[in-house]
Amino acid sequence: MSKIGRKPISLGDLQVEVNNNEIKFKGKKDSGVYILPDSLDAQVDNKNLFIKPKKQIYDINRIWGLHRALLFNKLKGAQTGFEKQLRIIGLGFKAAVTGNKMQLTLGYSHKIDYELPQTVTVVIDKTGQQLTFQSPNKELLGQVCSDIRSFRPPEPYKGTGIQYANEVIVRKAGKAKSA
Repeated sequence: MSKIGRKPISLGDLQVEVNNNEIKFKGKKDSGVYILPDSLDAQVDNKNLFIKPKKQIYDINRIWGLHRALLFNKLKGAQTGFEKQLRIIGLGFKAAVTGNKMQLTLGYSHKIDYELPQTVTVVIDKTGQQLTFQSPNKELLGQVCSDIRSFRPPEPYKGTGIQYANEVIVRKAGKAKSA
């Protein structure tokens, strides 16, 4: 039996409507439809959503847990949203945002322009080095942060580059002086 799949999803102030395998939801930040596979069934009971298998088949546990986790992320995003933080470390490295475009200055001979998706917003502090991304879509948020980090990954000698706020960079020792 799936350990993740059998956990109930608390709905809070979300509006959820279940029709066969189609789950329609509406929250403060987002709304949408999630379609479960034919082998799973959803039921709403006391502000909780339960996902159960219709019948026991060989691979039901991984399908059950996967779809419960994906649906949980959609519902949590519609209710409260997700947030990730990036730090830009380096002399002269910074970011600026105008509309839905981000302009990154990362020590290259040119500035990098990155167009943000509609559901992703970014807040940049005064220094231009603390970036806070917010979105109701967890998968899209992770992809955007990963794309931006890939422009200048943190390097192990000086520690400069773009890193997640909670990321620890293991520093390497430079060249040792010979005596």
